[in-house]
This record gives sequence, structure tokens and C-alpha cells, in this order.
Amino acid sequence: MNVFRILLAICGLLLAVSAWGGDAQKGLDAYNSTDYETALAVWQPLAESGDRASQFGLGMMYGNGFGVAMDDALAIKWYGMAAEQGHPGAQCNLAVMHQNGWGVPLNEEEAVRLYMLAAEQGTVEAMTALGRHYAMDFSDAFDPVEAYKWFTLAMMMDDIEAGAKREILEDRMTAEQVADGNALIDTWSNSHSELLARQ
Repeated sequence: MNVFRILLAICGLLLAVSAWGGDAQKGLDAYNSTDYETALAVWQPLAESGDRASQFGLGMMYGNGFGVAMDDALAIKWYGMAAEQGHPGAQCNLAVMHQNGWGVPLNEEEAVRLYMLAAEQGTVEAMTALGRHYAMDFSDAFDPVEAYKWFTLAMMMDDIEAGAKREILEDRMTAEQVADGNALIDTWSNSHSELLARQ
């Protein structure tokens, strides 16, 4: 299985339990125990009635081929509906699909936009993805200060790998760049104190 497909399987599952409520939680419990038939039966009507968590669940099923035939078009459909309602896991997974051109034309700009929406809600995988995006020194998007910011925030949210990436990046940054990055981190932390308090 492609490493990005594995990311699709996990991105967003580690969100706060409050993201799943009522019957949608029953679908998640079935999904996590590999009872995909029950997950599909629970999520399908809920998703069709507009439940964003269930739409996200169907996106995961179709995006990974768990219990259904893998279908990028249906994954895009369900992730898109949930993402429009602000579901951070759906935003993150939809970003992965745009970044890799699965079911949609490859679009790095749209991927970054979606990662940003998810990261602003505390999705660690999206923070790390943004860090990688800005850390690529061969890219027009290269911005070590932004990369440092997102890797640090992901590290603060308990992503160990982000901490290692941050250290490598920091070794190549000037003291002024690090100070600028720390100022951005402080600003973000102050405006997202509730997210950080959950850690």
C-alpha cells in the first residue's frame, strides 16, 4: 500500500472524540473493528442527510477501498461534502488527494489551502504536511520560517517526527529566521490556546 494511502487511512482518525457523535460513532466503532458492512450501513444514510462525520467516514472507505471498491471519485465526493462543512479530517484527506492527483488533477495550491484549513483546527498530519511543503528548498514555496513554525506546532501536538524535522531545519536557519519563526508560533499558540490545552 502506498504511503500516501496509509496517510489517508489515518489522517483525521486521531481527532478529538467529539468529532464523532451519536450514530456516526457507531459507524466509526464498526469501521475500527473492520466491520465495514456495518460501518457502510450506518454511515450511508447519515452522510446522505448531511452528517459531516459520516461523510468523512464514507470518504475513508472509498479512499482506501475498505469494505467497498476503491473509488477516488466517490472519496472526493464525500470528503468534499464533509470538508465544505469544516471537517478537518476530510480537509486533510482531500488535500492528500489533490497533492497526489487522485480522482482530481494534481493541484498543490489547493492541497496547501486544505492542509491550512485542517491545521488551523489542530490536525497534526496537516501541520506536518505544511512543514514539509515549506521546507523543500528546491521549490518556489520554500519558506524556512513557515516550515519551522508548522513543524514546531506539530511537535507541540506530540508529533515526534516533526520534532526531528524541525531540528534539521533549524540547523540551517539564521538566528533571525528562528526568532521570526518563534514569533509566528507564539501568535498561533495564543490564538489557539484551547487546542494546545488538550495536549
